[in-house]
Amino acid sequence: MLIQLKKRRMVVTLILVMVVLSALILHLREAPDRSRDMESQLPIYKVENGYLLSKQGDVTVAYRLRLPEIFTLSNEDYEALHHIWVKAIKILPPATVLHKQDWFTEDKFQADFSQDKDFLSAASDRFFHERPFLAHECYLMITKKATGRKPASSVFSNLLRKSFLPPETINPQAMLDFQDKLGQFEKLLSDAGFITIDRLQESELTGTDLHAGILEKYLFLLQQGEIPVVKDIIFKPQWSIGEKFCQLYSMGDIDDLPSLCGSRITYDRYSTDKTKFSVSFAAPVGGLLNCNHIYNQFIFIEDTQKTLKQFESKRRRLQSMSAYSRENAISRDAVNAFLNEAITEQRLPVKAHFNLLTWTDKLDDLKNIRNITSAALATMDATPRQEIKGAPQIFWAGLPGNEADFPLNDTFSTFAEQATCFFNQETNYRTSLSPVGVRLTDRLSGKPVWVDLSDELMQLGIITNRNKFILGPSGSGKSFLTNHLVRSYYETGSHIVLVDVGHSYRGLCTLVGGYYFTYEEKNPIRFNPFFVSAGDILDTEKKESLKALLLALWKRDDEVFKRSEYVALSNALAAYFAYLDLRPEVFPCFNSFYEFFRDHYLDQLKADNVKERDFDADNFMYVLRPFYAGGEFDYLLNATENLDLLDQRMIVFELDNLKDHAILFPVVTLMVMEIFISKMRKLKGVRKIILIEEAWKALMKAGFAEYIKYLFKTVRKFFGEAWVVTQDVEDIVSSSIVKQAIINNSDVKILLDQSKHVNKFGMLQELLSLTEKQKSEILSMNKGKTGDRIYKDGWFGMGSTHSKVFGVEVSREEYYCYTTEEKEKVMVQQYAAKFGDMAKGIRALIHDLAEQKRLALLGSPID
Repeated sequence: MLIQLKKRRMVVTLILVMVVLSALILHLREAPDRSRDMESQLPIYKVENGYLLSKQGDVTVAYRLRLPEIFTLSNEDYEALHHIWVKAIKILPPATVLHKQDWFTEDKFQADFSQDKDFLSAASDRFFHERPFLAHECYLMITKKATGRKPASSVFSNLLRKSFLPPETINPQAMLDFQDKLGQFEKLLSDAGFITIDRLQESELTGTDLHAGILEKYLFLLQQGEIPVVKDIIFKPQWSIGEKFCQLYSMGDIDDLPSLCGSRITYDRYSTDKTKFSVSFAAPVGGLLNCNHIYNQFIFIEDTQKTLKQFESKRRRLQSMSAYSRENAISRDAVNAFLNEAITEQRLPVKAHFNLLTWTDKLDDLKNIRNITSAALATMDATPRQEIKGAPQIFWAGLPGNEADFPLNDTFSTFAEQATCFFNQETNYRTSLSPVGVRLTDRLSGKPVWVDLSDELMQLGIITNRNKFILGPSGSGKSFLTNHLVRSYYETGSHIVLVDVGHSYRGLCTLVGGYYFTYEEKNPIRFNPFFVSAGDILDTEKKESLKALLLALWKRDDEVFKRSEYVALSNALAAYFAYLDLRPEVFPCFNSFYEFFRDHYLDQLKADNVKERDFDADNFMYVLRPFYAGGEFDYLLNATENLDLLDQRMIVFELDNLKDHAILFPVVTLMVMEIFISKMRKLKGVRKIILIEEAWKALMKAGFAEYIKYLFKTVRKFFGEAWVVTQDVEDIVSSSIVKQAIINNSDVKILLDQSKHVNKFGMLQELLSLTEKQKSEILSMNKGKTGDRIYKDGWFGMGSTHSKVFGVEVSREEYYCYTTEEKEKVMVQQYAAKFGDMAKGIRALIHDLAEQKRLALLGSPID
C-alpha cells in the first residue's frame, strides 16, 4: 500500500512539474521576442495611504526593522527575542502572510575627503577607504489576503497570467481590524527593546527619481543608494537580472529542514573549551554568509481550526492504512503528536518557507557562491536545494506586496515556535553619529565604526559616569589602544593630563605639540607652580596647592605640621603675590619666593613676634635650600618655559626615572594633582581627562590614594573623565583603592586579550561582576582571524548591560606614532629629527620601508 501511495505521489508531482514547464514555455514563447512588458505583469495595483494594494485585492504594509547587533546577545536574549516573535505572530489574524526580508549586499566604506583633517585622521581615511563589507537592511511585510482568494500554487502563479481578476472591494471593518492588529504587533515588537520598527512611507515603497523604493530594489537587485534603473529579467537559459547572475536556494520541504532547531546555535569560531559563543540559528545564512544575498522568511497564518480539522482528517486516513504499513503508523503517530501539541500547548500551526536569493556580477563566481551557500545551509543541518524550475514563481512572490501569491506547494507545515527559529535575528555593528568617540572596526569584515564611549552612553542612561578602567597583559596592545583613545579624544578638543611609566606616549605628544615632562640627566624635569598666567586668578585652590607643595618639601610623610606653621606659610604666600603685584619686573618662581621669604618675610615674622616653636623659619629655609638657585634641585621649581599648563591640551608626565626618587617623586605627584584639579575647576564646558598608566602603583606610595578616590568620585561633576590602565589581575586584587574606588566608579571597562588568564578568569569575573555572556565575549577575542589584516581585539563593557568586542586596527602612520617597540621608536625619532617634524618623519619612514620591501621582492640589493 505504501509503495502505491509513493507512486501516486510521484505521478502527481510529475504532472505538476509538466504543467509548470508547459506554462513557462508558453509564457516565454507568447510573443515573437519571447518577452513580456514589466508594467503589465506587475501584480501591484497602487500604493495608497502607505499600503501596497495588489491587483487581486491583497493589502500589504511594510516596515524597516533595526535588529540587535551581531555577537552581542546572550543565550537568554536569544530566547527572549524568539518568544517575542512568537507572541507577535499570534496577534496577526488568519489569512495573513508575514514576510521578513533581509538584504545582505557587498559594499565598500567611503571615507569623507571633503574636509581638511589632521595628519593621522587623513591617514586613517586613506587606509580604510573602499574597505569591503556586507551591508544589511531588514524589511518586514505583512499581507492581508483578499477575501475568498484561492490558494496560490506554482501552476497558477500570477507570473504566468496574462491578466488579473479585478480586486474585490475591501471591507472597511475588516481593514480597521487589520490596522488594530498591526498596532498591537508593532507595540509588542518594539517594547521588548531588542528591535526598532518603523513604517515605510510611500516614497520608500515606490521610490523617487533619485532613490529606488523597495519594489525597484527587489525587482532589479539594486544596491543601497543606487540610482533607479530598469533591467531585463531573464529566467532561461541562465537566470539573470540585468548584469547580475542569480541562484535561488530554498527550504520549502520538510525533507530539506534540519532535524532540530532552536533560538541559537554555538559559533565554534569564537568558542573555547570553557565558553560557548552564541549566534542566532539562522546566522549562517545571514550576516555570516559573505556574498550578495537576500534571505526571505515567509510565515503563512491560516484559520487554526480549519488547519487542525485538515490534520485530523489526515490522521484518520493514516489510521485506516496503518495496518498495511509501519511507515503509515509512524506518520499517524507524528500527526497525532502534532495535534496533541497544538491543543495542549496552545501552539499556532502555520505554513512556512525560507529561501536564499544569491547573485554576482561574474558568471565564473556562481560555483563559488553555490559552494559557500551550500556550506552555510549545511551548518544549519539543512539540505541545500537549488531551485531551478520553481525559482521564477518563488522570486516573483517575494516582491513586496505580492506575498499572497506565494505557491503553497513550496511550503511546509509547522508551529510558529519552530518557524521563528529560522528568522535572522542580527544586524551589523552600528556606527555612532556622535562627534565624540574613537574609530574601531567590526568583527566580521573590519569595517570601521565610530564608537562613542562617553556622551552617548550617558544620554541613553547606560552609564552614570565617563570613567574608564583598562586592563591588558603585556603584549596585548594595551598602550596601543590607549594611544588611539587619547588621540581620538584630543582631536575633539579634550584636555588630557597623562601620567606614564615607559615613554609610551612620547610620539603622540610630540606629534600634537603637547608638553612632555620627563627626567633626563641633560634635561631634568622642570615646573613652575608659582607662575600665574595673564588673566588667571590667584584663587584659594591655587594657594592651597602651593601650601601643600611647600609642606611636602619641608616635612616628611610621617611628620605632622602645626596649625601655626600652616598659617605662617599661608601669610607668606599672600605677601609674596602682593609683592609681585608691586614689582612686575620680578619673575614668579621658587627662587623669587625664596628670596622674598629671606629678605622680606623674615622681618615680618620678627615684627609679629612669631616664636621659633610656632614656626621655625630657619629650619624651613634650610630644608628648602636645595631647591633654590645653586642647590641640587634648583631646576625643579624654576621653569621658564612650558608655563601655560592650564591652556595646554596635552600634558604627559613620564615618571620612569622618578618613581623611586624620595624627593622628586612626591613633588611631581603634587604637580599632577594641582594641574588637573586646576583644569577641572577652571575649564568650564571643556572635557578634561586624566589618564594614569602603570604609574598608579608607584603613586599609591606617595599618598596618591586618597586623591585617586576623590578624583573618581567627583570628576563627573566637572565634565571630566578619569582613566586608569593596569596590566595584571593581581594588581586589582592587591589594591583596595583600585577595587573599591576605581572599578566601582568606572562604568566603561576595557579588557584586552585575557587568554593568559583563562584558568583564573573566575576571580576576574567576580571582581568585575561579569556575566556569562561577557565572559564568552572576552575569551573569544583574537580568535578566528582570517586574511592579512593586522589588528587586535578589545572588549568594551559599557555599564552593566551593554558590551561588545571591537577590532583595534589603524593605518601605518598611526601605528608608527603609537608604537612602543624600542627599535621602531628609535627609527621614528631619528626620522623626525632628520626631517624636523614628526609627521614628515613618519611619512618618509613609511616610504623608505615600502621601497625596501619593493626592492626585496625584485631581488635587488638593499643598502
